[in-house]
Amino acid sequence: MSMTNIPSVNLADFLSEDPKRKQKFVDEIGSAYEEIGFVALNHHFLDEKLVDELYTQVQAFFNLPEETKKKYEREDLGGQRGYVSFGKEHAKGKKEGDLKEFWHFGQEPDEDADLKEDYPENIEVKELPKFNEVGMQAYDMLEKTGIYVLRALALYIGLNEYYFDHWAKNGNSILRPIHYPPIETEPKGAVRAGAHGDINLITLLMGASAGGLQVKRKDGEWIDAKPKEDELVINVGDMLERHTNNKLRSTIHRVVNPPKEEWDKPRYSIPFFLHPRSDMRLDCLEECIDENNPKQYEDITAGEFLHQRLVEIGLIKK
Repeated sequence: MSMTNIPSVNLADFLSEDPKRKQKFVDEIGSAYEEIGFVALNHHFLDEKLVDELYTQVQAFFNLPEETKKKYEREDLGGQRGYVSFGKEHAKGKKEGDLKEFWHFGQEPDEDADLKEDYPENIEVKELPKFNEVGMQAYDMLEKTGIYVLRALALYIGLNEYYFDHWAKNGNSILRPIHYPPIETEPKGAVRAGAHGDINLITLLMGASAGGLQVKRKDGEWIDAKPKEDELVINVGDMLERHTNNKLRSTIHRVVNPPKEEWDKPRYSIPFFLHPRSDMRLDCLEECIDENNPKQYEDITAGEFLHQRLVEIGLIKK
């Protein structure tokens, strides 16, 4: 039977003291990422109260007047921090801008992080005193959840459980609250988010339960990703696919426009793009290379790969 929804996994299994439950989680998430590249994850570190507070703050920001939001748009940063206005970003290979506006929170590294690069400062929204505080609380909980997922994947691949910890903690990750406004006229070739793969190691998505997210199966068919209300959707990004020499799959996905009778409804979703430090090497892991699967990619760092891709999707100029 063909898969009709993404598999659901329970992080409590991995966190338990029971080696069998822990191994069950490792096997389930690893095989899901080989097969479809997506899972729905429950028992993560985001509690309901924090999620509600975040949505309240995000909706309040996007309801601000256009000229107020534009004050926070910093084109010199290539969209890495602050506001990115409607239609600016497009999927790789597409000319039409996506039907969305969004905000970027970035890493606030530990004092002893010993980074090889400087991250841009986060931009404070003066009109909403709790916006940045709540946003960064969610950022920290999503990063923590992501690191545990990467520990499970390290074990699945045959690496030390903590292989990714140094690279992911204090990494160049982004939290992106997105607003898809109501659709007022028939879009000409544009969708809320065009078919694309993510750039990073993994993406943790809040808000997919609002509908519209579709994932492309191996046979080319699109299926709706339908997590439960309290589940995060977590998928493999291109960096992890490359690092694992295509063992784990970065699956093409999109956000389709709703049926016409729902055009008047806005949609919010909040992905966390877990990026490593820029000096992490993404060279194909020896554990993922054999006679049947020879090395597929040239050696590259995460920073070099990110720059290439930001040019391709129109957020920075060459």
